[in-house]
Amino acid sequence: MSSAAGEDSSSSRKGKEKEDAGARREEAVEVAEGEVDLGDLYGAAAGWVEARTSCPHLGTMPPAGAIDLERVPPPDSPCSRCHHPAENWLCLICKDVLCSRFINKHMLCHYQETGHCLALSFSDLSVWCFACDSYLDVQAILELRPVYEVAHLLKFGERPPFRSLEVLDLSTGENRSSSSGA
Repeated sequence: MSSAAGEDSSSSRKGKEKEDAGARREEAVEVAEGEVDLGDLYGAAAGWVEARTSCPHLGTMPPAGAIDLERVPPPDSPCSRCHHPAENWLCLICKDVLCSRFINKHMLCHYQETGHCLALSFSDLSVWCFACDSYLDVQAILELRPVYEVAHLLKFGERPPFRSLEVLDLSTGENRSSSSGA
């Protein structure tokens, strides 16, 4: 009886494995046929964070004039409070350089003390809004491009590559743009 039960258990396990494999094939077919919700393929569900393409706090940044951009310090600048040499952020409001929350949290403290919520990481040139608790897309937000470009020039010695602002229509896979072309 135990051998029969073992065989039944074994055969039901094999049946379950076939069922699971069939379900995975069906899911793959759904993706290939475009029947899956595209939202499931992007963002946190896919294991990465999608940066915001707008932010209501951009108005707190000073205008990106030549004088303000000249105040952008080199990316190897140490934290102005603890002098730590790495993981530093540039406050986009006052241009102070402070360390990350993974070092001594001086940029986070600066935000809490001053309300200056926009910062650029000298490590990877990403922009974070503390008030939105989110990364901001420097490629899509035109107000961020001048300071990002200066930081990129200082870090790498060349202008950054900017992607086109054309919108890809996910339903057709074609580009849409505001200008008509021949």
